Amino acid sequence: MKDKELNIVDHLEELRRRILVTVLSFLAFFIVGFMYVKEIYQWFVRDLDGKLMVLGPSDIIWVYFKIAGLVAVAATIPLLALQIWLFVKPALKPNERRASICYIPALFLLFVGGLGFGYFIIFPNVLSFLMDLGNDLFVTNFTADLYFSFMFNMTLPFGILFELPVVVMFLTSIGLINPYVLAKIRKYAYFVLVIIAVVITPPEFMSDFLVTVPLLLLYEISISFSKIVHKRRMKRLAAEELFMDESEYGHLKQ
Repeated sequence: MKDKELNIVDHLEELRRRILVTVLSFLAFFIVGFMYVKEIYQWFVRDLDGKLMVLGPSDIIWVYFKIAGLVAVAATIPLLALQIWLFVKPALKPNERRASICYIPALFLLFVGGLGFGYFIIFPNVLSFLMDLGNDLFVTNFTADLYFSFMFNMTLPFGILFELPVVVMFLTSIGLINPYVLAKIRKYAYFVLVIIAVVITPPEFMSDFLVTVPLLLLYEISISFSKIVHKRRMKRLAAEELFMDESEYGHLKQ
């Protein structure tokens, strides 16, 4: 009983250390992003006519925080994945460790790819639709705070959702899920993804369509990758079981 309590304490201490490293990394990247926030801001507003407005001095610092925060989140993703991998590493077999370490750079690339998809495809289309909707009724002036809040709401969800295939592959590789379960709950997953698409886009069919189709494709891609990983895992487990049987038979024969 005492050994079990010590083991739990060790795990909690290890978890605390991993969380601390992640938080400190986020703060470091946040500071770096804050140092270059003006250059990043200029890149984001390069296609706008005129300057964005602010309604008060505090809006300026909030815009700076939002931009630096986005940089920090993007840069912290691979380090967060590494810390999670180091935490679960003792419970993984050597071949599972080698296979799962490859998911870390993939998480970062997919996150950046999701941000790019949201920023270059979803954001301009949704913004254009909303502008056309009120073009004859309103004088449109953007505040910096609301403009960047809207931009990040259109991009950050895709950065997270695009990581679905890698997360599914990792969970499949350690045996927590399998492609058959994913296929069985497909209709429920589709429903959830459609709800997400409708919530994060304006009430217009084309915007909903542009968001829903990639999300459904991501789920199907996740199932396909899960099948590949699951098949390899089953072959590996079968080979290990055969080796154990042969070793046990050889031992009994002696």
